[in-house]
Amino acid sequence: MDLKRALLLLPLLAAGGLTATAAQPQLVNGIVAVVNETVITEKAAREFIEPAIVALERELGLTRQAYNERAMEIYRDGLNQLVERQLTLDDFKTSGYSFPEGIIEDFVQDRIRERYGDRVKLIKTLEAQNITYEQFRTEIREQFIVEQMNLKNVSSAIIISPFKIETYYKEHQNEFKLPDQVRLRMIELRIRDGGEAAAVRQLAREIEAKLAAGAAFAEMAKVYSDGSQRSEGGDLGWRERDRLRKGLAAAVSKLQPGQRTGVIELERESDLPAACCLLLVEEVKAAQVRPLNEVREEIERTLLSQERSRLQKKYVERIKKKAFVRFF
Repeated sequence: MDLKRALLLLPLLAAGGLTATAAQPQLVNGIVAVVNETVITEKAAREFIEPAIVALERELGLTRQAYNERAMEIYRDGLNQLVERQLTLDDFKTSGYSFPEGIIEDFVQDRIRERYGDRVKLIKTLEAQNITYEQFRTEIREQFIVEQMNLKNVSSAIIISPFKIETYYKEHQNEFKLPDQVRLRMIELRIRDGGEAAAVRQLAREIEAKLAAGAAFAEMAKVYSDGSQRSEGGDLGWRERDRLRKGLAAAVSKLQPGQRTGVIELERESDLPAACCLLLVEEVKAAQVRPLNEVREEIERTLLSQERSRLQKKYVERIKKKAFVRFF
């Protein structure tokens, strides 16, 4: 693969440069790879990676160097995907496989409904993109073939045994650790300007007195709290202690279920307002490792993904050995 050539292509994909290709047809129509008898052009590569490049452009805080590195990675990955796709299509053809056109047509119609809703919207979209219906149908047909070939050669061969799941669980305990957690309710009285701080503090002390006299914390939250969980009685759900807002973590660190804090005054920080708060600890969970029965499906998904990647690579290497592939 000619990386210098790729670097010439990438600026055309940057925001504001997507239409610049018309000024350089000799670049867009160049050849970047040949797979057996199929030519992959720079135009095809550009169209394939364009969505990923546009998404990259929307990321904030990227330096020009970081952008170029990520863009080059996207280009390389995209071109490899195009090559692997063509290898799969050629393998389908040379293996003598075929599908009834009725099945493929059902697949095409399903895609139309999923992406566009109906054929009228599809045709308008294709016209705006200067794509014919036949080109669209060919693209969807090839997607179907690639999916079925992957199911045959990759997905159908995967078996994740209970032993593999248990072994992964034992070897990756750190992935399943949970820190100390507390389930909290909070009454939050926001201080909107300096002039009302004294009044808010006074209200917080009055609420604290009512709680001490036996008032229900949830009911007090529904009446007085400014927090977003007011209607739920100030229920914050389960929170990790070390991720609580500054000033709250220390206040609840030694409390047992059923105990509450006194009035805590919080200073304004970034987008969080100054406030007076009271918190009730409802439940406590000490740091623990999530049990296997709770993470079994999660581990299985991870192992399935890893095995698919391994088998996909193995499948591509096998069909590549009997194919002609050249990058330019």
